[in-house]
Amino acid sequence: MPGRFSRERVEVERFDRALDPSPAQRDGEFAAELAVVAALRELGPAGGPDPATRERIRAEIEGRLGEPVIRRRWRPRMADLAAASIALVLGLVGLTLLLSKNAVPGETLYDVKRAGEATSLAFTFGDEAKAQKHLEFAADRVSELARMTDASPSAYRTALDDFGTDVRAGVTQLTALATSGGDHGQLADLKTWARDQSSLLAAEQSHVPAAAAPDLSGARGLLTRIQERTTALVSRLNCYEITTGSSDELGLLPAKGACTQQQPSRIGATPAPEPSSPPPSSSETVPPSTDTSTPGTPDLAVPTAPTPTPTGGAAPPPVFAPPIPTPSAPRLPTPTSPPPVLVSIPPLLPGLPPIVIG
Repeated sequence: MPGRFSRERVEVERFDRALDPSPAQRDGEFAAELAVVAALRELGPAGGPDPATRERIRAEIEGRLGEPVIRRRWRPRMADLAAASIALVLGLVGLTLLLSKNAVPGETLYDVKRAGEATSLAFTFGDEAKAQKHLEFAADRVSELARMTDASPSAYRTALDDFGTDVRAGVTQLTALATSGGDHGQLADLKTWARDQSSLLAAEQSHVPAAAAPDLSGARGLLTRIQERTTALVSRLNCYEITTGSSDELGLLPAKGACTQQQPSRIGATPAPEPSSPPPSSSETVPPSTDTSTPGTPDLAVPTAPTPTPTGGAAPPPVFAPPIPTPSAPRLPTPTSPPPVLVSIPPLLPGLPPIVIG
């Protein structure tokens, strides 16, 4: 195959050289082909079809297709322009969000990053999921402090302010969910998260400018309060009163005072037995009855007669009168059906019996 291609290439090059005008006389090589080329050159523009021929060819093509060929020129429509504009805007927004992913406070793209976080939070459903998102954003602010180099004190204050905003929002929602459902795991995880973030802030204390040191101390104090709040709420999750009903920047306040255990809410739970009093002995004097009820009605609460206790033996249980039967309501008489109605028609013809209906 390579030899065949090389031979064809040599022939093409020879024919190309034969087409070039040259004063040298050539032999009969490519005589027929050169004659055709010379005839086409003589025709020039006259060799193209005239307008009548063009119309005839067009009519023949349209007849074969079955419908006329419409020459249309593409023009952009408004819908196409709108779709292209939307695609361009979305592409630019996506590229901007991608570039702002590693932005830190003090940079231009940091505001774009915060706007993207707000959009992500708006598309998050569920109170617990939203609370976890807030804590995730707060953790990002702490990690950004480690990447901030040569930043101004105002940039550090911005990062710590955003950290406090997200922390308060997340803690408020999580404590409300935990106290309403009694979930120890949510409060325990929140306490662990606060302790870890406090350790990370302590590691960045030496890099923070002196002007932003009070803001850092405030953020660490906020985390300490969160740990104390979660501990107090966990200790009262089994109490009847968990919170006071009032709240502050961290959510519901834990109740104070004695912890009254919650009663079991199971249906059919067996109540605790009441302590029974010992039966009266023979040496005790039974006070006379002051019952003013109708004579002949036995008293169910007082024994009829005390039984003497044998010497050296246990006291027998008291004897109570039999219960009074519950009177029953009088039974209503059973309704009886009315007698049937008989209709007698006299005979229509003499000698026939009468007609009785009923």
